[in-house]
Amino acid sequence: MEGLSQRCPLPPASQGCPRPGRGTLVLVLTLLVLMYPLLRGLALHLHSAVTGSYIPGTHSIAFVNCLNEQIARDIARYFWKGELEESTEILLLVKTRTSKIGELSNYVRSIHPFETPEVISLPIDQGNPLYLKWIEENVPRD
Repeated sequence: MEGLSQRCPLPPASQGCPRPGRGTLVLVLTLLVLMYPLLRGLALHLHSAVTGSYIPGTHSIAFVNCLNEQIARDIARYFWKGELEESTEILLLVKTRTSKIGELSNYVRSIHPFETPEVISLPIDQGNPLYLKWIEENVPRD
């Protein structure tokens, strides 16, 4: 023990705790940067569990080209309440402000014959500037 204390002496009490060196700081910052996606994901899941809200990015939309309507029907089968469904659906695209999606979803649920109608939102990243300006000018703000 004496040999250890001679090589690594403790600072006198008047000097306080030793400060970490730059290497320690770099290590901590590197770990935080590397762990950020994991920590963010955990925080989102915890927030979702507590509030019951949806975590963006959990689901995806797949656009599938089909040669004909029969192939589309074969692909589009799904189960609803334990029964295989093969209903024909028509896709309606509604362009609106992101802030209006909740209002739109409530409206569709109020008039739609399905118990759980599909209403999903995709952000518009880019597009025809004239068309996007038209949406901006014609869809009222909140």
